Amino acid sequence: MSKPSTGGSVPEELRRTLGVPDAVTIGLGSMIGAGIFAALAPAAHAAGSGLLIGLALAAVVAYCNATSSARLAARYPASGGTYVYGRERLGEFWGYLAGWAFVVGKTASCAAMALTVGSYVWPGQAHAVAVAAVVALTAVNYAGVQKSALLTRAIVAVVLAVLAAVVVAALTSTATDAARLDVGSDATFGGVLQSAGLLFFAFAGYARIATLGEEVRDPARTIPRAIPMALGIALVVYAMVAISVLMVLGPDGLAGAAAPLSDAARAAGADRLVPVVRVGAAVAALGSLLALILGVSRTTLAMARDRHLPHALAAVHPKFQVPHLAELVVGAVVAVAAATGDLRGAIGFSSFGVLVYYAVANASAWTLAPEEGRPARVIPVVGLAGCLVLAFALPVSSVISGAAVLAAGAAWYGARS
Repeated sequence: MSKPSTGGSVPEELRRTLGVPDAVTIGLGSMIGAGIFAALAPAAHAAGSGLLIGLALAAVVAYCNATSSARLAARYPASGGTYVYGRERLGEFWGYLAGWAFVVGKTASCAAMALTVGSYVWPGQAHAVAVAAVVALTAVNYAGVQKSALLTRAIVAVVLAVLAAVVVAALTSTATDAARLDVGSDATFGGVLQSAGLLFFAFAGYARIATLGEEVRDPARTIPRAIPMALGIALVVYAMVAISVLMVLGPDGLAGAAAPLSDAARAAGADRLVPVVRVGAAVAALGSLLALILGVSRTTLAMARDRHLPHALAAVHPKFQVPHLAELVVGAVVAVAAATGDLRGAIGFSSFGVLVYYAVANASAWTLAPEEGRPARVIPVVGLAGCLVLAFALPVSSVISGAAVLAAGAAWYGARS
C-alpha cells in the first residue's frame, strides 16, 4: 500500500489504542441509536406488514458489505475506510467518490442524530440542544479516541438496558398480538425494497471500525473479528425490538408513530417506562453522533492527506494524536446543519450516499487475490448488486438529491484533475 502523503511536521500515523471490545463498542454505538430510534417508523411506512422482510434484506446486504470491508480493512489498516480501498484497488477516482459519498452522507447523519437528541431532550428547543450536543461531543473526540471509546461503552450499556425493558414490557403485555406479524397485501415488492434501503441506514455503523483502522491494535486480527460481532449483535437487537413493537402497535401504528418505542411502551400499559425510553433515545442518538463524528473526521483526514480536501485538515495533534483540525471543521459543519436543517429526509439522503460507498467497497473486495484474504466471490457480487438496487429503491427525492451531490463531487474532481 502506498503511504499517504503528509506535509511538514504532520505525524504519519495515529496511535493504535483500540482492541476488539472497544472496536465492537464503537460499531454498536453508531448503529443502535440510528436504527431503533430513527429508521424503524419510516421503514414500516414503506413496507407495511413486510417490515421484517425488509429488515432481513438489509441484513443480508450489510453482511456482504461487512465481510468485504473487514477483508479490505485487514489488508489496508489506515484511516479512511473505503476511500483507501477504492483508491488502492480501483483507482484514484473511485476512492475519491467513495470518500465524498461517505463524508457528505454521514455529515447529514450527524445532523439527524443531533436533532434526534434535541427532539427528545427539549422538543421546544431541539435545534439549540442539537448544536450543544455537537459541540460537546466534538470536544470529547478532540481529547482522544480512547476517551471516545470509553464514553461509547457506557452509552451502549444504557441503551441496551432500555431496549431490553421495552421488549419485555411489549412481549408480556395483554395488548400483544402475534397475528400482527403476518405479511399482508400491503407489503409490495417496491415498498419492501425501499424499507430495506432505509433500514440499511441502521446497519452502516460497523464502517466506523474500518475507518478507525489506523487506531486499532493488530488490525489484521481485530477488524475481521470486530465487524461481524458488532453487526450480529445489532441484528439480534433490531429483530427483537421490531418484532415486539409490531406485535403491540401493528404495521399501521408503527408507521404513524413519531416515537415508536415510547408509543409501544404506552400501548403495552407500561406508562412508567415512557420517560426512560425518552432518555434512552437521547443517549442512543448521542452515542451514534459520537461515533459518526469519529468516522467522518478520519475520512476527511485521509482525503486531506491526498489533497482532495485542504491539506491543512491532515494535521494530527502532537499530544492527543487525533486529526484535530478535521474534527473541528466537521463539528462546525454539523453544528450549522443541525441549527438550520430538519430531521425528515436525512435518512434517505444518507442511505443513498452510504450505499454508493459500500458499492465501491464490494467492487474493491472483488479484486483481492486469494492470498490477500479475498472473500467468497458471491459476497462482493451480492453486496454490490444489493447496494445499487437498494440505493435506487429509496424515495425519489433522496435519489435525486444524492445523485446530484455525487455528480457535483465528481465534477470537482474532474476540474481539479
